[in-house]
Amino acid sequence: MPELPDVTAYIEALRPRILGWPLQRVRLASPFVVRTAEPPLSHAVAKTVRDIRRLGKRIVLCLDDDLFLVVHLMIAGRFRWQRLGAKPPGKIGLAAFDFSTGTLLLTEASPRKRASIHLVHGATALADLDPGGIEVLDAGEAEFRAALLRENHTLKRALTDPHLFSGIGNAYSDEILHAARLSPVKQTHRLADAEIRRLHAATQATLGRWIEVLREQFRGHFPGAGEITAFRDGFAVHGRYRQPCPDCGRPVQRISYAENETNYCATCQTEGRLLADRSLSRLLKDDWPRSLDELELRVQEKGARTAGRAPARSGKSARRHEPPRTSPRRRS
Repeated sequence: MPELPDVTAYIEALRPRILGWPLQRVRLASPFVVRTAEPPLSHAVAKTVRDIRRLGKRIVLCLDDDLFLVVHLMIAGRFRWQRLGAKPPGKIGLAAFDFSTGTLLLTEASPRKRASIHLVHGATALADLDPGGIEVLDAGEAEFRAALLRENHTLKRALTDPHLFSGIGNAYSDEILHAARLSPVKQTHRLADAEIRRLHAATQATLGRWIEVLREQFRGHFPGAGEITAFRDGFAVHGRYRQPCPDCGRPVQRISYAENETNYCATCQTEGRLLADRSLSRLLKDDWPRSLDELELRVQEKGARTAGRAPARSGKSARRHEPPRTSPRRRS
């Protein structure tokens, strides 16, 4: 899902192309992408784009007559800038917005169509689409602390809650927590003052750095179809499962759940402890390794068994690895 740095990159790429220009035509490839009926989308036609804003992870085109065209890209939605009149591509095309300067295409490379377009009238209606999270790049430590401690959640959930923090999602929350040297499952109400200060600083530094990285990357061209992504070469942990942490060299770990996963470095963030993955925990039960060292031992043991060498075991570890006892088969 495009997050704060990615949405900022889109907005900065759109400004020189559509700001001050009227929207000539809207072409829908999928009518279901429009989630509002009043005012009708046709009311946006011939209205000039007066400003472009970010509302959480949404992109807002501010039009004449107090109209706001709001696009939420969700997970797989992307923008493309093409020549005037370009058609929405195949199965992934959702809509086309024609300006005299070119055509802005909205696509979504997913069978689960979640991207949306809202057209609303007035600041009050626009505010209704705002989840209400604070703008972390502008927030002082006190405001950040108040939002963080409003409810008692894991740090991962708190950072990605749009009602608490604006624009942070799965990818950048992993990077922030790695930079802050904090476990993704630590409860917010268990944080020390120094940890909150460290998290606030890491949040602003991480997001600010990636805004600059993307600004430089897209200087002079519109972001391509594969250039707005949740998996970047410069990331420390997100999307880097089993790859070496850039700081300590130990393999990056993950927690998988639903459609997302959390990536973290056990050495840098959890004092060497492995966080239980729900699906693997149910499968392995008591056999789940508790630390990186134990995980590496399991890998070595597996390699030894494959090579026909049975490593010596003792104590609790040996009992866990004993084959299940079976009763002797009765003779008939």
